This record gives sequence, C-alpha cells and structure tokens, in this order.
Amino acid sequence: MLTPIIAAWLFVLLGGMPVATKSAPLPMERYLAKTALHAAMRGELNRTAPITADEVNLRAGARVYTRNCAGCHGFAGEAEAAFAKGMFPPPPQLLPPKACVTDDPVGETYWKVKNGIRLTGMPGFVDSLSDTEIWQVSLFLLHAKQLPPGVLESVKP
Repeated sequence: MLTPIIAAWLFVLLGGMPVATKSAPLPMERYLAKTALHAAMRGELNRTAPITADEVNLRAGARVYTRNCAGCHGFAGEAEAAFAKGMFPPPPQLLPPKACVTDDPVGETYWKVKNGIRLTGMPGFVDSLSDTEIWQVSLFLLHAKQLPPGVLESVKP
C-alpha cells in the first residue's frame, strides 16, 4: 500500500518528473488535466452572456484582447510570439486564420478567462478585468470568424 507512494516520491526527488516546458508529458497527464478542467467548467458551459454581441461590445472585447491576450495568443494573421513558442502547453492561436476558440461555448471561454488554467501559463483575470470586460472578450473570441468590418483589423500589435 505504501510502496506506490514511496515510488512516486522517489520519482519526483530523483528528477523524473518532467518540469521543463519542452519535456514530454507523463502518461495520462493530458487526459487527467483535460478531464479535471471539463469537470470544473461543467456548470458554466451552458451559461449565456448577460451582454449582447453588438459592435460596441465586440470592439471593447478586441481592446481587452489586444491588451491582455494577444501577447501569448497572437494577433490576427500574425505568427505566434517568440516566448509563446517556449510555453507548455503552447497557447492556442485564437484569431483567424488559426482560430480555435470560436467553437467553444461562450460560458466556457468566460470561465477560462476569469479563472485561468493551472499549470498552463493561462492566468485568471478575475482580479484585473471587470466581469463585463471578461464577457466582452469572450464574445469577441466567440465571433472571431464573423466580426463586423474593422473589428478584427483593430487587433494590432
């Protein structure tokens, strides 16, 4: 009963635990992390935004994105930042042409922006952005592939 605990402790003490960003994940690490994340967000997935996805809120979301997100997740049509290449897991590119968040429910994006994701480099913005700003950037990302003219172009370095 105690043997697996001692073995795990020795694994960590002897440097077997991958801690460098370029180290391969442990077996089942991605599965466990993804399963825990989905369980934590379960109550937020069907949550709807209390604000509308009108041009005013989408432009405000673009400003929030430019100031707080683009450093890791990139600007529209540009390659990822040099420091983002060294992160593990790598931060997803969120804007076209490589947008991958537009399929996520807005409640899921809201939860991720508000709370962050442990051990990924994704910070939580609950203490630095207002609830409205978190919803604005969440709606901006939800609609990233079909924004009103000029909104996506406003996301510049």
